[in-house]
Parts: sequence; C-alpha cells; structure tokens
Amino acid sequence: MDREADVTISESDRLHSQLSRFEDMFPGYRMEIVEGAIVMSPLKPHHNATIWHLWSALQPQMPDEWGFLSDVAVPFDGDNEFCPDLAVIPAAEVAKNLSAYSPDLIELAIEVVSPSTIRNGYEVKDEAYARRGIPHYLIFDPYKAHCVTLWNPGPDGYRGRDTIPYGQALTVETGIGTLRIDTAALPVDPSAVS
Repeated sequence: MDREADVTISESDRLHSQLSRFEDMFPGYRMEIVEGAIVMSPLKPHHNATIWHLWSALQPQMPDEWGFLSDVAVPFDGDNEFCPDLAVIPAAEVAKNLSAYSPDLIELAIEVVSPSTIRNGYEVKDEAYARRGIPHYLIFDPYKAHCVTLWNPGPDGYRGRDTIPYGQALTVETGIGTLRIDTAALPVDPSAVS
C-alpha cells in the first residue's frame, strides 16, 4: 500500500513543528501538543529500551521502501502535534530529514505508554490516528506488560482491538506485509501487575 502526503508546500511550511522552538530546552523530556496543551513526559529506561527493541525487531522485516520515524513531530491539527515513539512511513519521506511529517504518510504508529500518558495513548491518539486513517496502531504498555493492537480505523476510533500479554508472539498483518514481534524480551516495569 502506498501512502502519500496530502500536504502542499504552504501547508508544509505552516505545519513546521510548533514544538521546534522548544528543542533542547527540556532534556530528558518528550514533548507533544495534545488537545491544545503542551505535554512533557519524562523519559525512563524502559521506554527507550522498548522502542529500541521494537525498531530492531521490525527493521529487518521492512521492505526497502519503508522506514521509521521516532519522536518526530506529526501535526494533526491545531490542537494535536504528536511525536509517535515509532512510525512507519515511506523511506523516501524519511530521507528528506524534516522536523515534521504529515500523518497521511503513516502506515503503522507505535506508542509506548507511561503512567502520565495513559489517556493520551489509549484514548486521544486512538481516536486521532483512526480518524486520520492510519491503518494500524500498536500500544506497548510496560506497566501492564501487554500490547494492544488496533486496526480498521473509523471516525470514533479503531474497530478492531486485541490485547497481547508480553511473553506471546505478536503478529500484525499490514499493507506492507506481515510483521512479527517477540514480546518476551520487552522490559516490564517493576510495579507491573501480573
């Protein structure tokens, strides 16, 4: 499946990351604009380790035409500028090395939630990603030791949803092929409830 940006040059200029003015001001924090508010989340080792594991597991499975973004701005509208932990978009777009990308490019969005981003990950982004037509959304939760897979986007969120406990193999059928992730090696927060 080809995903192309539906953004003109003037829109691209307008969409230049609103967050870019805050770059490097708050090291150790991830920043997004969610529902019109700037949201800063402290980064923890399990968060980064999960992203690294997922990137490493998915990279060899990706066709050459596809690549990754990580924590790069994706403006959705005036109230939401998300920075997905991982997003799969066309490699030709990644090669442009921009500070902001259109959500229309995303084939798969991946978020790793933390205690302060649970509502954003499970509710706000579920609805926003689905409304924008992003085919697949994965939520990895090191605090519940599970992954939620979402597909079949609709105007009120995703219509398909499964929860896979860490330790089980995760398989996602996408427009770019079948992707498999072994969740047994994903880090789990010590406070996680089994």
